[in-house]
Amino acid sequence: MYSEDKSFPVYCQACWREDGWDPMKYGRDCDFAVSFFEQFRKLQDCVPRPNLRNTNMINSEYCNYVGEAKNCYLCFGSLYVEDCLYGLPYESKYCVDTYLARESEYCYEVIDCEKLSHCAFVQDCASSVNLLYAYDCKNCQDCIGCVGLRNKQYYIFNQPYTSAEYKEKRDDILSRGQEALEEVRQKFLQLKLEIPHRSATTLQCMNVSGDHIVQSKNIRTSFDVKLAEDSAYAMRLIHAKDVHDVNYCEYSELSYEYLGFWKVVRCFFSNTTGESNDIMYSDFCSNSQNLFGCVGLRSKSYCILNKQYDKETYEELKRRIIDHMKTMGEFGEYFPIRLSLLNYNETVAQEFFPLTEEQAKQKGYGWQKSSERNYGITLSAGDIPGKISLVSEKILNEVLECEHQGTCNQQCTTAFKITASELQFYQRMNLPLPHLCPNCRHYERIAKRNPLKLWHRTCMCAQAHPHHTGQCPNEFETSYTPDRPEKVYCEQCYQAEVA
Repeated sequence: MYSEDKSFPVYCQACWREDGWDPMKYGRDCDFAVSFFEQFRKLQDCVPRPNLRNTNMINSEYCNYVGEAKNCYLCFGSLYVEDCLYGLPYESKYCVDTYLARESEYCYEVIDCEKLSHCAFVQDCASSVNLLYAYDCKNCQDCIGCVGLRNKQYYIFNQPYTSAEYKEKRDDILSRGQEALEEVRQKFLQLKLEIPHRSATTLQCMNVSGDHIVQSKNIRTSFDVKLAEDSAYAMRLIHAKDVHDVNYCEYSELSYEYLGFWKVVRCFFSNTTGESNDIMYSDFCSNSQNLFGCVGLRSKSYCILNKQYDKETYEELKRRIIDHMKTMGEFGEYFPIRLSLLNYNETVAQEFFPLTEEQAKQKGYGWQKSSERNYGITLSAGDIPGKISLVSEKILNEVLECEHQGTCNQQCTTAFKITASELQFYQRMNLPLPHLCPNCRHYERIAKRNPLKLWHRTCMCAQAHPHHTGQCPNEFETSYTPDRPEKVYCEQCYQAEVA
């Protein structure tokens, strides 16, 4: 995950985990004459970092922040996955091009879904089978281009069909490939504007604000949260209690300004210090406790700047350092952007808050220049077959041109290849080959999600319901911007109209 121009050493994961090197040898005394942050950054420049952060991987070398994976390729932030390609699946098998697909199998281009099988181009759906272009459908089967359905089968654009009629139309769509799918997509997008949308996607929650929150209570301004309580300003959080400003973490408690990995208690202003407790201002440590300003330590206690102390000395020195940081205005917030090991467009910040190179530099952020790409493209985007029936195994030897041709702001690789397992997946699902590179496909999926921000709005429902006549007076916080064309309803009106 690190470009060659980085100042710190990078080890392969096997070498990084071995005992042949000791991160303690980089330990140093604290210099109270200079900034603690600057001392910490110099320590980071010396301590080796792993090329990737994975656990228990089988034939899944090209994944990052992934655990318990088998036969996976270009997956990120995933756990318990098998035979998955390109995306963020979780507890899933045979899923390609996904973003937060949970407990699913044989799915393609699905976003924020769970418990699906044999579905393609769907978003915010659950417990369903054989969906093709669907949004907010639950417990449905054999539906095409549908929005907001519950417990339905053999529906096309929200209209019922007989089993025979449905199968005939589905077979016709799939046989015509890309052209027919585009026709379905256009009608589906229009239908999405006609059917009411929930102000927020929540399930079995109490007193929450944000979006995509499940089985949680007392959550404020958070996104993609499951099984959490008494927390705020969090994203991608599972099994958490009393945490604020925490991202990408599972099983965390009493932590603040923490990023990455799992099983942490009382971790503050730190990054990827899994299975640890009482950690402050540390980076890439594990299975440790009582660390301050440490990098790369494993199974250590009472260390500061990678130097060992007894408990009493540690506590006294920690207090002095905190006082020193307070006088310099450093204590109480995460590391400043100038200490970032990565440039802006090398991080997921670019995915959720995209900037151009000029905009990033104006804010003082670093920008990683793209390496020169001289791929020998053998198949232009316009010549990629629109039907999978026209594709043979010869495609595995081709270098396909990305349709964006590097003109987008989506880190386009300009070209891509089709892997053998990927081709088998498209053939099984009867889906045409993609026309975009994996990076562009990923950014296109993210663009379909609402932003990580909330707006105060009033329910748009004007239908008569038991709780109101005329325009509904209910107000709420929502991730739908005020200028969006969708009909956004409060929970009461949504339940009355859709569910």
